[in-house]
Amino acid sequence: MTDRPAPAVLPSSLRATLGLIAGLAASVVVLLGVLYAGHSEPGTVDRWIIRPTADSVRPPWRYVALAADFLGEPVGAATLIVAIVTGCLLLRRPRAALFVVAGAGLAVGTATLLKHLVGRTIHGADNLSYPSGHTAFLTALALVAALLATGRLGLGRTAGTSLVLAAALVAGAAMGWAQVVLGAHYPTDALGGWCTALALVPATAWLVDRTANRMTGRTPGRTTDAARPEPGSR
Repeated sequence: MTDRPAPAVLPSSLRATLGLIAGLAASVVVLLGVLYAGHSEPGTVDRWIIRPTADSVRPPWRYVALAADFLGEPVGAATLIVAIVTGCLLLRRPRAALFVVAGAGLAVGTATLLKHLVGRTIHGADNLSYPSGHTAFLTALALVAALLATGRLGLGRTAGTSLVLAAALVAGAAMGWAQVVLGAHYPTDALGGWCTALALVPATAWLVDRTANRMTGRTPGRTTDAARPEPGSR
């Protein structure tokens, strides 16, 4: 019998590409953070896109925006996490379940920390805005799901990268749009949240794989020494 190791949550075919994307995203997060540190007004790019301090969306699109916003609130976010983690455990993928929690948790935690470091505000001094934690959360969750799907389906580098980036773009755009039209964030806050997730999720996946492999003494995709048949045996 072969003792199959748990599959990696970061497919090896995507490591180099996502590593480069993560580095670029981190640079954008830092650049925007420095540019808007301590600001309390929309920047030039923000004004060009939309006037973010006004509630500019009306029904029925307002209901869509509120529904998207709910997914980033504690109850909505917890519901999503529990549902995905439960699915991973039912499929006997504890490493994937850990990745879901770690990926989303680190994205939100980092966004919260950056808000206090950057100090950008909207609608008053108590409303820290950069980067958008809602956007970071939903983008991170979409990235996690896409990475797990890539490994599950055995997609190659091109197809896997396309799936991961498309999922991140759709989730980030949807939540970013909701946050901006509801007046909760500036457009550049949403961009910062999106890039925060892009920077952290691949690194989190690599760390989860590395930690799990060290704990089990296994390498994904290889048979352990203990499972190898003795010479001459069948």
